[in-house]
Order: sequence, then structure tokens, then C-alpha cells
Amino acid sequence: MTAVPTRAQAGAFNLRQLWTSLPDALRKLSPRELWRNPVMFIVEVGAALTTVLAVARPSTFTWWIAVWLWLTVLFATLAEAVAEGRGKAQAATLRKTRTTTLANRVLDYDERTDAGAESARVESVASAELMLNDIVVVSAGELIPGDGDIVWGIASVDESAITGESAPVVRESGGDRSAVTGGTRVLSDRIVVKITSKPGETFVDRMIALVEGAARQKTPNEIALNILLASLTIVFVVVVLALGPTAGFAHAAPTVTVLVALLVCLIPTTIGALLSAIGIAGMDRLVQHNVLAMSGRAVEAAGDVNTLLLDKTGTITYGNRQAAEFRAVPGVAASELVEAAARASIADPTPEGQSVVALAAELTASGEGFDTVAERPTQPSENVVPFTAQTRMSGVDFADGRQLRKGAPSAIRAWVVERTAIPADIERVFDDQVAEISRLGGTPLGVATVDATGCARLLGTIYLKDVVKTGLKERFADLRRMGIRTVMVTGDNPVTASVIANEAGVDDVLAEATPEDKLALIRREQEGGHLVAMTGDGTNDAPALAQADVGVAMNTGTSAAKEAGNMVDLDSDPTKLIDIVTIGKQLLITRGALTTFSIANDVAKYFAIIPAMFVTAFPGMQALNVMRLHSPDSAILSAVIFNALVIVALIPLALRGVRYRPSTVSTLLGRNLLVFGLGGIIAPFIGIKLIDLVISLIPGF
Repeated sequence: MTAVPTRAQAGAFNLRQLWTSLPDALRKLSPRELWRNPVMFIVEVGAALTTVLAVARPSTFTWWIAVWLWLTVLFATLAEAVAEGRGKAQAATLRKTRTTTLANRVLDYDERTDAGAESARVESVASAELMLNDIVVVSAGELIPGDGDIVWGIASVDESAITGESAPVVRESGGDRSAVTGGTRVLSDRIVVKITSKPGETFVDRMIALVEGAARQKTPNEIALNILLASLTIVFVVVVLALGPTAGFAHAAPTVTVLVALLVCLIPTTIGALLSAIGIAGMDRLVQHNVLAMSGRAVEAAGDVNTLLLDKTGTITYGNRQAAEFRAVPGVAASELVEAAARASIADPTPEGQSVVALAAELTASGEGFDTVAERPTQPSENVVPFTAQTRMSGVDFADGRQLRKGAPSAIRAWVVERTAIPADIERVFDDQVAEISRLGGTPLGVATVDATGCARLLGTIYLKDVVKTGLKERFADLRRMGIRTVMVTGDNPVTASVIANEAGVDDVLAEATPEDKLALIRREQEGGHLVAMTGDGTNDAPALAQADVGVAMNTGTSAAKEAGNMVDLDSDPTKLIDIVTIGKQLLITRGALTTFSIANDVAKYFAIIPAMFVTAFPGMQALNVMRLHSPDSAILSAVIFNALVIVALIPLALRGVRYRPSTVSTLLGRNLLVFGLGGIIAPFIGIKLIDLVISLIPGF
């Protein structure tokens, strides 16, 4: 895929982003903005109180504490502003596609006519004036004025402004590829489009709102974590407020500045500062993969999915059956069959027909076919016989009377029988080949020839099979290790479906599936406590997409499918569902990892502040001063500075996400505790000690 140059690149992070996001970060310092984040709101209140104390009773220590508390709040808003800024860069690209254009609105459209709008009256209006169900005509070179479905015609459309894909796509009426998006350009032909969106509610409008974060709602898990953080904050507020009077009985009452510093270092400021950025970055990573999530809930649900419904055609297989083997009947040389099959496929433009030519060339190169297959089958002939649905054959007729045919076995047998009786042993082998290929889940094709004397012969069969995409078996194995069950859904018969399922390595298969069967399967899985994800592009997929916890609609699909799903894949690549699940899990792992780090981080800060607060009144507390910090004031200030700097240090990780490796839940938990739990304890000891060494060089400390 060729990406639009102006798109923000995934994982990009640099100091320039911090600088450009600074104005937004300063704006977010407003209490009206910050109160939604209880942890950082408490820090801001503490910073304001400390600033008042520094003005009323100036001291170097109080001013240092005030400055670093304000920086702590600023770094938190900066993390969120940087995450939102990446979305705004995406929105800037999308906004260019929303340029107001003139639309040719049809006044008296007649659906009964073939061309629909050929002779109808047309008026030019601004695209913003188009209403739901309006009919417009779009010709080559014109922009499609709004989201809609093609009701007549076929055209090549440039969707690069939306998808980043430079290659044009074909859109046509009457199928699952009839949906078009406002702002894309028709490159050829002429189409009639029925508008399916209201003004201001187009697909591009929704994309802009979502990637900018304007429509982003907190997910249930995020809300629950916010409640937990708020509860911990309230507990520590009560503890700190009670600490002053309690310590006063021992004549060791700390100052208000020290109590504020203690509170800020005890509450989970690290995860409180980064929580919003993690959620925004999760949706942004999907946008970088050209997937639009309609809500943060959908991204989060993707991380919890444990059942994947995957369509066979186009997802597990390449979508077009390809030639895999030539099988000659007795008395026919393999080279003769290969040559005849390849030459007979010249006039067959289908992917299957072209795959026959490709396999013949491959066998020739390996010495298994005949000498000049790479050249001879591609030589033009004036006597080609094109493939048609009526004859179900294609081939070539030579000037000397020879003929070659390739096609459906029954059609080939009938073609031979019209000219010559088929020997019983040859017919039996031919029938056995056809039956075996069918039993393996493949599609058999027959090959026959007529010589210059008019004598017809069966030459053999071609084995066409669904080709499983490379690497899928390994990816399914990874999903299995993650505890995710894969189900292949197909309309094929059970025998064919079973063969493909075994080759692909999926866990289960639903054969001869109807839309009702898909919906019933999803409901059964959900009743069993599973979260289900699936892809679809047709109107008949809409009920299942709506029922699934994660429904990924293809951008090439119908408007009904896109409305039913909670994600839209702009590239229309069904296999991307696996990537979506990975991104969802990465979001949850990142949130869990940084929460673990934040709580473990607080443990180490206790050893910096608590001994420093009471060591004068209780000399025995010196035993807890394991870091041997310079002085009580430098210890407290070092902890506050570290508390602020660690937020900036973790912004890139929050945006990029913790690297995800497919493994079991217990393994992930163990790695999480080892890396981020243990790391969260060790890092502050090192960081606070280094900061203390620097502060000890400042006069007055």
C-alpha cells in the first residue's frame, strides 16, 4: 500500500511534537478541563496551594516544590495533547477531501430506465445542500459530492485521499461494492449515486471527529480504572490530612508544603497522567493501520476478543482458486497435457484460467513440463475460443483443424463424445480424477483435444484449489496461544470446508453458512461468555456485524454493513481483523503495564519522603533512609522532580504501546510484573538518588 505523504507515521515521536503540542497542553490546565481527571486535578489544587504559600512565606524549598508540581500537571496535559495532536494530523489530511464541490442533482430520476438519469433534468447545487436520498450524477474527473450507493453504472474511483491507496478501485451498482465516499474522485465512466448521508454526517465528517478525539468516549474499563484511581486519591488525601494532627502530638508536624508533596508522590500520578493518552493512542494506532474505530469501546473489546469469525474467501484464501496440479489420463504424456491446458487458457481472462498458464510456465522452468511453455501459450492466435458461461469452456482452434479445449468436466466430456467414443478405461480414470479432486475440496477442470483428422481425446484434468494465504497457519497458532478460538465461515460444502480448515489451521468451521447461521453462531458464543469479532462487506452481513462485539465492515462494502459495524477497514482487507485484535490487546497491556509501574513507583517514593519527614523527631527513622539522601528537603524535592520527569519519559511508551508478543495470560502477567512491577520499584531508587546528588550541589540544600 502506498501511503499519503502527509499522514502521520505510526510510532512517530520527537521533541518537536512536544513543542507544537505545548499550547494545547497549557489550555488543558484549565480546571474546567482538568476536573475530568481526578488525580491530576488534585495535583493542580496542590500546586496552586503551594504557590500561594510560596508567595505568602517565600522560601527556596517551597518555590521549587511549587514549580515542579505545576510541571507535573503540565506534563500530564502534554501527554494527552501530543496524543490528540497525532489525531489532528490525520484529520488535516482528511479535511482536504471535504472541499465543497458542485453536485449534479437529478430532479426527476426514474429507476425503471436503464441509465436512470440519461434524459432526466439535472441542477447544479453545492454538495453541502444535498439531502438524504437525493440522486446525483457523477462523471469522469468529478468528485463524488457525498456518501452514497451506486444505483446505476460502473466506474473506476480514486480513493487515495481516504484510504492512502494509490491504485484506483472499481465500484458498481447491484453488489457489495456499490458504496462510494464523498470526496473521492471518479476516474472513468459515469455513475448515478443515491446519497445515504445527511449534511455534516458524512463518513469523512465522522472520521475527522473521531481521529481528533472530539467524539471519543471513555471505555468501561477506562472509567473503572479512573474510579479506582480516584478512590486511591481520596484515601491518600484523608491519610495526609490526618497525618498532620497525628504527628503534631509527637511535636513532628510537617509543613503544608511537605504534606502536599507527600500526597502528590503517594497518589498514582503516573498512570493518572498517561491514562487518557493511552486510550487516544490506541485509536490512533488503528487509524495508522487504516482502520476507523467508531468508539474506544470497540478498540478495547478487540483486546478482550476470544472468538474470531473469519470468512474463507478473501480472508483465509486468496479468493480465486488457482491451478495446483495437472493429472494426465493413461497414454497421455504430462508435457502434452500441460501444453494443451496452457494454450487452451489463452482466451480465459479469469484468474483461474491465468493461473493455469502460470503453473505451466512454472513446471517448464523446473523441467517438469515442456520446453517452450513460457512462450508458446502466450502467442496471439486469431482462432481463440473465449470462455463463456454457456459453453463453460475456453480453447483455441488451429488452421490445420486441430482444436484444444479446457473447462468444466461435464462440458469437456460432452464435447469429446460429440466427436468420438471415449474408451471405457480412459473415461473411468477421468471420472476418478474428477471425484478425487472434488473430495479434496478442489475444483476439477477437464482438458481435451481434437487432432487434424477430427479424432477427439480426453487428456486429463486440472486440479484447482483454494490457496491458503502464506503465514496464516502460524498466525492462527499465535492466536491459539493467546486463548483465541478461530472459526472459518464459508458457503462451501463440509468436505471442501474441512480441507481448507485443516490446511489453514483454524480451530473450527461453519460450512454452508447463511446469514442466519452466522448470527446464530455469534449469539451462541456470546451466551457462553465469549467476545466475538468478525468481518463483512455485504448487506447480508449487517445483522452479524451489529451483533458481534467487534464488527469490522469493509470500506468497499454496502452502507448497511458500514453502519452496522463498529469499525471500518479503509483498505478492505479482511485479514486485518487479526491486526485489530493485536492492537486491542496492546492497548490493554499498555494500560496494565503502566498501572503496575505507577503503583510500584509509589512504593520507592515512600522511602524518600517518609524518613525525610520524621527523621528529625525520630532519629530511628534514619534506618529507612536506604538511599542515604542528602537532606530532608532534598529528599522530598528529589521525589517530586522524579515524579514529574517519569511522566515525560513514559509518553513515547504510552503512544507507541508496550510491545505485544502472543502468549498465555499467565505469561503476560508474569512478564508485566517482572518488567514493570520490579522496574517500577528499582527506577525511582536510581532516579531519586541521581536527582538528590544534583540538588545537593545547589546552595541552600
